[in-house]
Amino acid sequence: MKPSTKSSLFLCLVGAFLLLENSCQRQSRATSESAQFYQMLTSKRIKLPNGWSLTPAGNKSLSLNDLPLNLVISSSGKYAAVTNNGQKTHSITLIDAATQQILDDVVVPKAYYGLTFSADEKTLYASGGNDNKILIFQLQNNKLKTDGEIVLGKPWPEKIGPVGLCIDEAQQKLFVVTKENNSLYVCDLKTRKVLKNISLGFKGYACQLSQDKKQLFVSLWEGSGVRILNAETLQTVVDIPTAKNPNDLLQTRDGKFLYVACGNDNTVMMIDLAKQQVVETLNASLYPNAPVGSTPNALALTPDESKLLIANADNNCIAVFNVAEKGKSRSLGFVPTGWYPTSLKVINNQIWVTNGKGYSSSANPKGPNPNRSKSPQYKGANAEANRDETQYIGGLFKGTLSIIDFPDEEILGVYSKLVYENTPYTKNKETLAEGEAGNPIPMKVGEVSPIKYVFYIIKENRTYDQILGDMKEGNGDAALCLFPEKVTPNQHALAREFVLLDNFYVDAEVSADGHNWSSAAYANDYVEKNWVTSYGGRGGTYDYEGQKEIAYPRDGFIWDHCKRANVSYRSYGWFVDDKPTIPVLEGHFAPNFKGYNLGYMDIDREKAWEKDFDELVKNNAVPRLNTVRMGNDHTSGARVGYPTPDAAVADNDLAVGRFVEHLSKSPIWKESVVFILEDDAQNGPDHVDAHRSIAFVAGGYVKRGFVDHTMYSTSGMLRTIELILGLKPMSQYDAAAVPMWRCFQKTPNTAPFQAKEPGVDLNEKNVAANYNHRRTLQFDLSKPDAIDDLIFSEIVWQTVRGEKSKMPAPVRGAFVKLKEKEEEEEGDDD
Repeated sequence: MKPSTKSSLFLCLVGAFLLLENSCQRQSRATSESAQFYQMLTSKRIKLPNGWSLTPAGNKSLSLNDLPLNLVISSSGKYAAVTNNGQKTHSITLIDAATQQILDDVVVPKAYYGLTFSADEKTLYASGGNDNKILIFQLQNNKLKTDGEIVLGKPWPEKIGPVGLCIDEAQQKLFVVTKENNSLYVCDLKTRKVLKNISLGFKGYACQLSQDKKQLFVSLWEGSGVRILNAETLQTVVDIPTAKNPNDLLQTRDGKFLYVACGNDNTVMMIDLAKQQVVETLNASLYPNAPVGSTPNALALTPDESKLLIANADNNCIAVFNVAEKGKSRSLGFVPTGWYPTSLKVINNQIWVTNGKGYSSSANPKGPNPNRSKSPQYKGANAEANRDETQYIGGLFKGTLSIIDFPDEEILGVYSKLVYENTPYTKNKETLAEGEAGNPIPMKVGEVSPIKYVFYIIKENRTYDQILGDMKEGNGDAALCLFPEKVTPNQHALAREFVLLDNFYVDAEVSADGHNWSSAAYANDYVEKNWVTSYGGRGGTYDYEGQKEIAYPRDGFIWDHCKRANVSYRSYGWFVDDKPTIPVLEGHFAPNFKGYNLGYMDIDREKAWEKDFDELVKNNAVPRLNTVRMGNDHTSGARVGYPTPDAAVADNDLAVGRFVEHLSKSPIWKESVVFILEDDAQNGPDHVDAHRSIAFVAGGYVKRGFVDHTMYSTSGMLRTIELILGLKPMSQYDAAAVPMWRCFQKTPNTAPFQAKEPGVDLNEKNVAANYNHRRTLQFDLSKPDAIDDLIFSEIVWQTVRGEKSKMPAPVRGAFVKLKEKEEEEEGDDD
């Protein structure tokens, strides 16, 4: 070899070595920077009361009003707008997309999801919710100026309910889909009049015009499909079947494909518009074949349309897919968001995402205060909008907008790691739960438990401090204890003689979603996005507890899961109103047990249960799952002729005590367990968290005199029941939850329970036709929470403590930012 050749080879090798060294150094620096970035986000981790955590990504965050449902961008990308549609304040927010500053926020009486700019960026149209109108704003000097409306019909109680909007600029038409009368309206933007409307037959969500403006796409929220209509004649071209609860729609620029998110199915479906069929399904959950619980509800494409972003509301993250090659999409990872992301867009290589419930849960120190409700301004259906100083759980969690730099591959890897760490659900947990060998609560699904019979009692709306705040054994605030041991001796005795649970949290905010969480460990997108309207006094019906199929979880309720697993079941007054509200309970309910009726005493319900139960015992026919509703602790407030709050709560307490006593003296006590919880904790304050509630467990294998500080949830109680009965988890939430195995012991104790008589008169009635009585008369007490619950809670407090009494404000909250080490220690304790 020539010297020059040797020199060249040497120089090449040196050069290669230097390049490799530089590459390694760059990789090392990048790895170090990624590690620092990861540590920074984990140090700000926030734990939620359901056991899940948040590490919201983003270099900037804007504060919004509660439950922002939709984010839209103007044609040039100059403006962004958000519609906020929660229980408390409805508003339209205008944002400068370049400076990322809020320009204006206009409070409106009612709004809901629908939002769109005109092409010239001079006008913004917004759904006026159950006022049944379209609100029109002109953009002047970067402000929103009210400029009239398009009236679709009379306000609620006329059922229309505009949801999704889209504009045909050339024809100057506005298309509106509705969810109350299941229709499509076409409006003239020049005359601001309705041109025509047709029935869709199902509740709609979003609508979008095809690229050539010849067709209109509508997601049938209720109908499990996408309808394609002729945009001119409004004749149906085709209905394309999808999975449950299709919501957001997104069309590719070439007009060939349409993506649709299916909130009740963990999936996004890609429709080939030429073939008029679904050609690819993207599973947005963190694990394959996961049970329901991701709730995809918003979509965005990157400018080059190579990547699809999916907002998973219940997984608190964004799923990112490479969709460059149609039909061969692949997952790239996940981006952590705030709590319940509802809408997203990609602007200037940044992800904008609205977080429906903001960034954390909290205590409600300014909860129901009797003195606030005396002013005339607090009267009427929309009183809640004026009470800025109160902290009712329905309006407690303010929405936010996160602005996130689009991650490169390395940062996306860090984000994905965080999302998985924030998510307690894993595939392994579906079949194998936390526990201990020999415990009556099996760790593996299908293993036999010595407990054979489960009795599951559902009550209504109380916080921990309201009932057990006076128990020194637990973490309570006695100043907030509205119904102490004198009123609730049996619940105090159950907590003292069996297990005191002072770290139990309901998964729900109110009864509307609470009965779904309590019976299915999940409330779908329809439930979460609709209860806030009626609870804010803005119209709407109580579509829950089996009233509307659109509100059902994809795989049904716990009774459906029992039926599929061949586990016997019977319901006493739950999802039963004279007759069952869901098909699975036909032939599986006690006809002589009365459902929700505040004028009927719980102790009489308990007597009816005893009679039915004794007959079943006699015939050796006791079902393995028995669900029982006893809801008089809701109370009737100050309504004259109805029980006083003390009497109503004491009635409920005595019924529960007698139930456990009767069961404990039966021949099946050793093989039985009773679980008791509130469906939600909305009707009062708590010094730890607005979701903290009472829960009880009693039975032959339940520990005696035990205080359990473990963090449990509604879903965790359901998981415990499922493990006893050999059922698989119903959702990702019960799969992830900690079972209540610490409450149980290996050796049974069959000593019976003795019910205690309350220290108040159960027959005491409200007799004063006072101010609170007059306010109570405004409420519909025939259904759970068909009322303004904040005012109602204030009435209950005044009726118990006196009109001039002042409720002390709690001062601390449990759920704060946790360091990773602290989380590990907590995990070890769990």
